[in-house]
Amino acid sequence: MSKLSHINARGEAHMVDVSEKSVTSRTARAEGFVAMQPETLALVTKGEAKKGDVLATARIAGIMAAKRTHELIPLCHPLAISKATVEFTESTAPAGIKVVAEVKVSGQTGVEMEALTAVSVACLTIYDMLKAADKGMRIEAVHLVEKTGGRSGTYRAPAE
Repeated sequence: MSKLSHINARGEAHMVDVSEKSVTSRTARAEGFVAMQPETLALVTKGEAKKGDVLATARIAGIMAAKRTHELIPLCHPLAISKATVEFTESTAPAGIKVVAEVKVSGQTGVEMEALTAVSVACLTIYDMLKAADKGMRIEAVHLVEKTGGRSGTYRAPAE
């Protein structure tokens, strides 16, 4: 493992100085899964959730979270995000909803944390909107799928 960039020589946490880094196009894609009972998934697919449109609300929550990541995660840089999307795929086996976020920026630092935050908050919003029907839901497998740009280049998570 290489030296941690957020720790200085005295072992103190600090925000990394990115002022000397090149501005490049950077993207990140993250995903997660909300496992639930088949009956709970049916509430979403039929549009019968008591709190309203679950996926529309979770999409907006995820996008808003990406834009505010620097307010939630210490030492993250505020970024002028140029794209943030949150998409959903319903699954019957296992029952649940796959959440995928993609974030893009032209800047001096990456957007992995923004994509991961978008997925996490979208999953939490799904849970919140459906918890009255299914408190046993699980948020699973939140991870970075791919990132491009910057000095370290492209990363793709190994296939599962």
